[in-house]
Amino acid sequence: MNVVQLERTPQQIVQELVHYIIGQKAAKRAMAVALRNRWRRMKAEETIREEIVPANILMIGPTGVGKTEIARRLAKMVRAPFIKVEASKFTEVGYVGRDVESMVRDLAESAVTMVRAELQEEIRNQAEESAEKLILDILIPPSSSDPELNERTREKFREKLQKGELNDRQIEIEIQETKTPTMQIFGPQGMEEMGMNFQELLGSLGGKKKSKRTVPVSEARTILAEQEAQKMVNQDQVVQIALDRVQSHGIIFIDEIDKIAENREGGSRGPDVSRQGVQRDLLPIVEGSSVNTRYGVVKTDHILFIGSGAFHVSRPSDLIPELQGRFPIRVELDSLTEEDFYQILTIPRNALTRQYEALLQSEGVELTFSDDALKEIARIAAHVNQQVENIGARRLQTILSTLLEDLLYSIPDDFGLQSVNIDAAYVEKQLKDLVMDKDLSHFIL
Repeated sequence: MNVVQLERTPQQIVQELVHYIIGQKAAKRAMAVALRNRWRRMKAEETIREEIVPANILMIGPTGVGKTEIARRLAKMVRAPFIKVEASKFTEVGYVGRDVESMVRDLAESAVTMVRAELQEEIRNQAEESAEKLILDILIPPSSSDPELNERTREKFREKLQKGELNDRQIEIEIQETKTPTMQIFGPQGMEEMGMNFQELLGSLGGKKKSKRTVPVSEARTILAEQEAQKMVNQDQVVQIALDRVQSHGIIFIDEIDKIAENREGGSRGPDVSRQGVQRDLLPIVEGSSVNTRYGVVKTDHILFIGSGAFHVSRPSDLIPELQGRFPIRVELDSLTEEDFYQILTIPRNALTRQYEALLQSEGVELTFSDDALKEIARIAAHVNQQVENIGARRLQTILSTLLEDLLYSIPDDFGLQSVNIDAAYVEKQLKDLVMDKDLSHFIL
């Protein structure tokens, strides 16, 4: 069974993050230490282990500088349950909307999905063998009249099946379908769990229906293998592992936490429902409490909470003192410069330029960017962010999509096109009018 991987040292964690996130050294260091401390806690004496609580982190910085990406990458790196929620979407108990406990239920749901997928991957070979046997039973049904001949025939077909010679052959298979009523359950505030369980009960009353479909052998193998894997996985084991993971290694990223802070100098900032009430509801979750989920009780004592916000209008000190104290580590992230944009286009393994290269490679076209083109794109991104609105690295996505729109539209109809090189002249030609027209760039870039 794949487990959460916490063996990396803080320096190794930061080194891995460098492949995906540019700059923000302080944030990377803080997150690396927080993850390593989880490993240290698990290695601590049992008498003190439960007393060691995570030091939650508050990230402060403008949009698009990498706050969410750092947390998401770290969670993926160690295979820890992770969810991102927006603080502004929650309401105080007593009002219509989502209560803060739902974030823990969402985390449990995410963990169950993750663990189930891991367990199914581990038994994939067995599931594929079982699916192969089912397909053979359809092609060559077992016979009692001449078992020896029947087995020889099955072996011949097994070889053909494994070589892919039967992939296009149509067969009829039985598919299990869960019929869930199309009625949505709305529960009162604080009773989301009851509504969810009631809907699940209605789904189970519908039962698992079986239907027959005629599909190619290649598709049948995939469908049947997935069904067999689902049968082989023990749901109780999935839930137990998932809950353990949530409680020991879960990460909840609370974005826009500044939106529930009350600006004491500026007064009320709109019709939001009791921001201070949401903070007080959030406090016991962050401090450590027990939350009922459809899979059982989840203790939040050792879940790592990461708060994030731009804090343009409010300040961290505008949060209620108790909640401030539960986010002892404060990290300020820097705004991105023109040089940062250039590095974002060239260094990360998942750089946007590499993504577009991969997209056109699927059409048989080799796309390349000259160095002067990348520098021009970086310059434009920094300029537009400064002139219009600073949305950080997200500006690169809008610029590249606009830059390559004509190209993406013309391929594959331009059959003779095998390679395209984007240079500075092309960038200037495509984006010059938009950059010059501030009103137009406001809406497009």
